[in-house]
Amino acid sequence: MSTNLLAQIPFFTDLPSDELDRLLSELNVVNLQPGEILFREGEPGEHLYIVVKGELEILMAPNTSNELVLNVLHEGEYVGEMSLIQPEGHRSTSARALGEVVLLSMSRNQFKGLLQRHPELAKPMISVLSQRLVNTNVQTFRGLTEKNRQLQKAYDELKAAQEQLIEKERMERELQVAAEIQMSILPAVLPSAEGYDFGGRILPARQVGGDFYDVIDLGGNKFGVLIGDVADKGVPSAIFMARAHALIIAEADSAATPGEVLRAVNKHITRFEKSTQFVTALFGILDATAGEFRYARAGHEPPLLLDKGEVRRLPYKPGMALGLWENIVLDENSLTLPKDSCLIMYTDGLTDCRDPQGEPFGFERVKKTLADWKGNSAQKGCDRLFEALQIHQGGSRQDDDVTLVAVHAKK
Repeated sequence: MSTNLLAQIPFFTDLPSDELDRLLSELNVVNLQPGEILFREGEPGEHLYIVVKGELEILMAPNTSNELVLNVLHEGEYVGEMSLIQPEGHRSTSARALGEVVLLSMSRNQFKGLLQRHPELAKPMISVLSQRLVNTNVQTFRGLTEKNRQLQKAYDELKAAQEQLIEKERMERELQVAAEIQMSILPAVLPSAEGYDFGGRILPARQVGGDFYDVIDLGGNKFGVLIGDVADKGVPSAIFMARAHALIIAEADSAATPGEVLRAVNKHITRFEKSTQFVTALFGILDATAGEFRYARAGHEPPLLLDKGEVRRLPYKPGMALGLWENIVLDENSLTLPKDSCLIMYTDGLTDCRDPQGEPFGFERVKKTLADWKGNSAQKGCDRLFEALQIHQGGSRQDDDVTLVAVHAKK
């Protein structure tokens, strides 16, 4: 490095040539690679550094999430004078190379000797110190402003998240109440009849669902058997389900046949219902004295008859769901239940339920599950189907409600 190059550095510009020669012989040269740390805040300050080539970042908390760049020094500028002026001084900031940097290093003793020989250097040094203080204050203010903005943003996001959490908890409480109300609509205890027993199970796909079933004592040793499936899920279907269930129960007390019950209910629903919801249903009346079961299907799955170890679908004709058209066609049938047989009514969630590989439970698995049912109660038949269904499901997501209701003719 030549004396002429040293003279181009503003800090040394006014020094005589002999002083420049002396400095050139005394000062050490420091080379930094890109990103290399020269010193860190808090370290003892023993040297002043003059930038000969490249750029040097002055910053706080380098290489952390709180990093704050205060200044960038260019050729001819210097750093570290405060730690030399103060006895036992420590670095208040850190310094890091931007690209390759060449520095001259001046020790505390060299610094003191230079000021003693040339006290006029104190004036430009004070000017530089004042400007750096201003720059530091500005950068600190900007940093604090940005931190405050980030804190405000975080506070606003936290407040919004808290409001969403409160709303979610409120909705969950309301859903729980809705589920309790819905389950209270379903029979807690099924009636008993001489020579017959009944069974039922329901498993909603969500907290509340659209399936329903019931067994009603109509008097005179006659019992109404009901199962239905609203074509939707969640709260809307639960509300529609409650309405359909109530209408069927009300009409069952006055109508003479299952078909009359469902036609009257359909008239009520199509007259007042403004949505596109509809419900499939099967309603039957068991005459326990005569052993006859008469039923009407409104677009619902045909019932299954388990007799002598075999399961078969009962013959059926097309039928229309309730709530879509004012005039509907129903599938109306009757049969006498053989002794030790079981009539099983179900919603399509039973056969459509899939395992983790997407395989549906299907009708063949229903037959296999009930193959050795003989002699058990209707409730045990429902329980056995549910157990087999959940094993098949294997923890996979349930897409639809599953409901069963059964009538067993005892021996």
